[in-house]
Amino acid sequence: MSTPYIPCLDLGSYINGSAEDRKKFSDELGRAFNDSGFVTITNHGLSQELIDKLYENIKAAFSLPVETKRKYEKPELAGQRGYTSAGKETAKGAKTPDLKEFWQIGQEVIDGDPVKNEYPDNEVLEELPEFNKVTGDIYKKLEENGTHLLRAIATYLELPINYFDKHVHNGNSILRGIHYFPIENPETIPDDAVRAGAHEDINLITLLIGASADGLEVLTRSNEWLPIKAHHTDIVVNVGDMLQRLTNNKLKSTTHRVVNPPRELMKTSRFSVPFFLHPRSDMDLTSLPSTIDAEHPKAYSDMTAGEYLDERLREIGLKK
Repeated sequence: MSTPYIPCLDLGSYINGSAEDRKKFSDELGRAFNDSGFVTITNHGLSQELIDKLYENIKAAFSLPVETKRKYEKPELAGQRGYTSAGKETAKGAKTPDLKEFWQIGQEVIDGDPVKNEYPDNEVLEELPEFNKVTGDIYKKLEENGTHLLRAIATYLELPINYFDKHVHNGNSILRGIHYFPIENPETIPDDAVRAGAHEDINLITLLIGASADGLEVLTRSNEWLPIKAHHTDIVVNVGDMLQRLTNNKLKSTTHRVVNPPRELMKTSRFSVPFFLHPRSDMDLTSLPSTIDAEHPKAYSDMTAGEYLDERLREIGLKK
């Protein structure tokens, strides 16, 4: 899908194209991230069959009995692996928790990298034999796409093309399956309760595979909320706070939300599967010297990706 604000780019033209194609893609990606902070991506290499299997398994996971799902909820992991029940995550600055539950899958380190010791194991959903394989396949494919996108961003920022590679290899990325559950009695929820309050993502970039229903809205630079229509086949990509810090606001993390459906659809579910591309915890997010000048003074204190993640998890209520 393409709109005046959210351009649609062909990732295949970057991966398989000529040097000219790659430069064009990089320029268009950077321009879009400067403008709206969002793009949609086609030719990303995820088959419709795999996407359908993903949503089939995500829906089945959230259809399990509450007592079964809670077997996989580990509060000590701050929502970073396995199941997180309703009422646990609140958008930064909001008072009421989001109307959602979610399941998180993290990095599987298989090459002997000592960073494995930093990551907890993924929860194995025993009741659904395909779940971990399908979500693992999606994770790796989106991680690969994200690496290509970061190379294009590096070129746009006039950095070496592989600038991000070492930081995201075995990075702390998260695949999150989200269930925005039905609201059976809308009159009983707080007036400010929404599926996902207005927020910015924590990570470098986010890759979102469609959704099962509309509801995602982006705050444009003119301060208007723009609905993003759901399409299973496209991937929506946006800038996160870590990339914003690194680029001293040259690439801006875009505010977005998931609004409640019309009253007649309140009793229906919405499912969504974003991939939050995080670097390794030791990545230095100090703003690049090339993004700082008299007109753009340094806006952020120096910190690592791990320190920033810890700060934000506390702000949104997942870590105490």
